Amino acid sequence: MIHHVSLEVRPDDAEALLGLFEILGYLRVAPPLGLEEGLWLERSGTQVHLLRCDDPNVPRRGHLATVVDDFEACLARVEAAGHRVGRRRAYWGAPRALVEAPGGHLVELMAAPPDPGVPLSGPVN
Repeated sequence: MIHHVSLEVRPDDAEALLGLFEILGYLRVAPPLGLEEGLWLERSGTQVHLLRCDDPNVPRRGHLATVVDDFEACLARVEAAGHRVGRRRAYWGAPRALVEAPGGHLVELMAAPPDPGVPLSGPVN
């Protein structure tokens, strides 16, 4: 199980990125003492830590992926909040989309995770 992922973000983009993750069902949680400079979010035991810095490292293709509840409704909420959503090819029988988050990070939205019994070598529709 992956417990958390950390994303570097410009201070000016931090609140907007926080808002996107809240749309995706993540709730803001308090970081432990000594780590208060970050913004922490959590959903179902998985955390996203937003680390504010002036010159963030934002991968061009690297991304994080999250399974969302009610895929179509979630995409509608993300788009209504002004985020650009690009639908992707469905893999493992489930739709996916890619969002360019505030600050440039890529977030993949998945309707469902791959079935553990399905080979991950290609699309299964």
